[in-house]
Amino acid sequence: MLQLYTEDTYEVEGEPLFGYMRGKYTTRELCRLDDYAYDLGIEIIPCIQTLGHLGQVLQWPNYTHLRDNSEVLLAGSEPTYEFIEKMISAATGPFRSKRIHLGMDEAYGLGEGRYRQLFGYKEPTQIFVYHLQRVMEICSRYGLQPMIWSDMLFCLAAKSNSLQGYYDQGNNPATPELVEIMPSDIDLVFWDYYHTGEEVYEQKLQQHRDLGCSQPWLASASWTWSRFWTALPFTFQTVRASTLAAKNKNTGVKNAFITIWGDEGNECDIFSCLPGLYYYAQLGYCEKDDVDLSILKQSFDAICGANFDDWVYASKIDDSPSGNPITTRTHFNANPSKWLLWEDPMLGFLTPQYTDEDLETHYGQIADHLFTSLKESSHPAKNGNNDPNTNGTIHYPLNARLELPARVALVLSLKCHLRQRCVAAYRARDHEQLYELATGRLTRLIDAVESLWQYHRRLWMDMYKPFGWEVLELRYGGLRTRLATMYHQIMTYLEKRSNTKNNEALASKANKTSSSSSSTLAIDDLDLDLIDDGNEEEDDDDGSLAEFDIDLQCLFYGSKTNMLLDYSRVVTPSRPG
Repeated sequence: MLQLYTEDTYEVEGEPLFGYMRGKYTTRELCRLDDYAYDLGIEIIPCIQTLGHLGQVLQWPNYTHLRDNSEVLLAGSEPTYEFIEKMISAATGPFRSKRIHLGMDEAYGLGEGRYRQLFGYKEPTQIFVYHLQRVMEICSRYGLQPMIWSDMLFCLAAKSNSLQGYYDQGNNPATPELVEIMPSDIDLVFWDYYHTGEEVYEQKLQQHRDLGCSQPWLASASWTWSRFWTALPFTFQTVRASTLAAKNKNTGVKNAFITIWGDEGNECDIFSCLPGLYYYAQLGYCEKDDVDLSILKQSFDAICGANFDDWVYASKIDDSPSGNPITTRTHFNANPSKWLLWEDPMLGFLTPQYTDEDLETHYGQIADHLFTSLKESSHPAKNGNNDPNTNGTIHYPLNARLELPARVALVLSLKCHLRQRCVAAYRARDHEQLYELATGRLTRLIDAVESLWQYHRRLWMDMYKPFGWEVLELRYGGLRTRLATMYHQIMTYLEKRSNTKNNEALASKANKTSSSSSSTLAIDDLDLDLIDDGNEEEDDDDGSLAEFDIDLQCLFYGSKTNMLLDYSRVVTPSRPG
């Protein structure tokens, strides 16, 4: 089974702004996908959204009348259900499957926006169930068997606009009133990508049964979102916990699947999830509680043409030098490679998070290892040169994909601590050192970012339609221009400081030679040394570097680099707009 997740990325007849300029699948493309999967014995199930996660559509004025809020459809409104029927018809038409995933997750603020203005206050869970019943009536007319993500049933009961209510083990929404009005033929999908202990999954699955769903589905994930490379060690831990719960003969499930997501720009090389998918498949079909790691690695090499250990090693770009131990209290995987890359280089306002970490060495070692793996993988295997079966072929052809994390690591080895070093030189008035940082390390960083951008662009264009790349390219463009401005600001400052000192030298020399027979000054008499004596006060006329005059504050105490941050949070301390 493959669930093909779409929000607005498929054609809906008569709705040209649905998926407008988003690279949506054409009906013909979806039919071809279904034919291809059918030949391989794979059922493709359309996975859409029919309540929340529709901000891409609802942003356009044509759909104002369908909004409850900026992300959520207006439940209880007849035009909403006419629109949903068009979506369901378009999404299911190309596929043989009679199953459909209706989404309905993370519909935060349901009933609190235009709904309340139009219909007054109503308990949100009742709104949700009424909406579900109406959408299921549509599915019934089309002969479809629907399923939904189950989180809103838990979050609404907990009165929580976050997932905390979903995973709170003490929060069981299965009241007699709710069980009575819940549709009996809806499949609930429990999704949990965060826990490393199987007991959480088992308890929540039972709570789904308490809601009247005798066979809930279970979804785990390979951690691809909001990062450049899959967080494989954490993926292995969460997948193992959820799969053992699924395989438990007493509390297990019949249907389970693993998800991959592209949230926050889809920067990740999606193929980096392959070790996670392969581990999930092996664990799901073996009788023991874990797989034979040696066989897993050999099989991954044979099936995927990549080195398992190298691909797992690439996940270190989101580790700290001291590592991030995974325990039962670990509920997410940090993404420092992302926020360190996009953090504004001149302001560097997250620097206090890692002042006591040697990230230069950390990322330098990762880059060296991955580039070495790339080089060795692009040549015949050393141990296979005498093997007539190898014919001198490349040993790990898919290891070529390690170039993305390798280039990210190289950039970060140059970027981390750069502002810190520049500020130290600036405040010490060591202008020679500041000049060397600008013309040396900063210049190399600019070149490395240029190469990373160009490689990432090639990778995207080889895999996807061009739509969506503009999101990442704007990030690269912002980083490149900010680095250029950083160089310009430093060099302009140094030029002004040099000119000020030269002017002082000229005036002093002129005074000394005014009574002399010759007033000619040689170029050697000018003070071109960029090192100050350290006793002068900076003058406004000298053009100080205001960005370097600010003392940075620690913003996330106790977190250090163990943070999962979005682009908008790290690009600047100023709020957009």
